[in-house]
This record gives sequence, structure tokens and C-alpha cells, in this order.
Amino acid sequence: MVIEVLMIVGVVALPLPALVLGSRRLLSRTGRASTDQRTDRVELVLLVTGRLIGLVLLFLLSAVTLVSCIGGLVKGLSVPSLVYVFFVADLLVATLVFLTVGRLRPPPARRRATPARR
Repeated sequence: MVIEVLMIVGVVALPLPALVLGSRRLLSRTGRASTDQRTDRVELVLLVTGRLIGLVLLFLLSAVTLVSCIGGLVKGLSVPSLVYVFFVADLLVATLVFLTVGRLRPPPARRRATPARR
């Protein structure tokens, strides 16, 4: 019972915010832009497709984990052992989404270096 509650808290704490953040930044792109428009479009399509697959996987793992844990608490049953694997996979995919989405704010601007002494 305690483990199921901890799993629910874990899913609400990490994967659900990652899902929200990843869905907000699904179409954003940083980095270099190529001079060829066709290559640029292919890169964007691959990037969005990869992010979308990751978000769908994150949503499905979170949904299965939450439904199983809440159902187990309501019915008073223990959850199947595969739910623990889904929970760990959910945390790993959420971490991947957080790391690939990037920062919430842009990096601070650098001061220009001058050769003169101060």
C-alpha cells in the first residue's frame, strides 16, 4: 500500500510535469539552421516525430502506472510486478524529456570582452 502511494506521488511529481513541458515545446527548435530548405524541413520533421513518440510513450506509461496503482488502492489488491517496471521506465523517459527539452529560460548574455584594461 505504501509503495503504491509512493509510485503515485512519483508519477505526479516527475513524469506529469515533463509531459506538460514537453508538449509545450514540441515544435520549438534551437540550434543551427541549414541553408537548404528541404534539409531544414526533414530535420524538423524528424525532431518533432521523435519528441512526439517520446511524449506518447511517457503518457502511456504514466497512465498505466496511475490506473494500476489507484485501482490497487481502491480494490485493496497488490499491483502486478510489471507495473514497477513501467514506473521505472516512466521515470527514465521523463528524465529524458526534461534533458532534451532544455532550459526554461535562455542562457544569460555574455559580456563582450575588450582588450583594454579596466
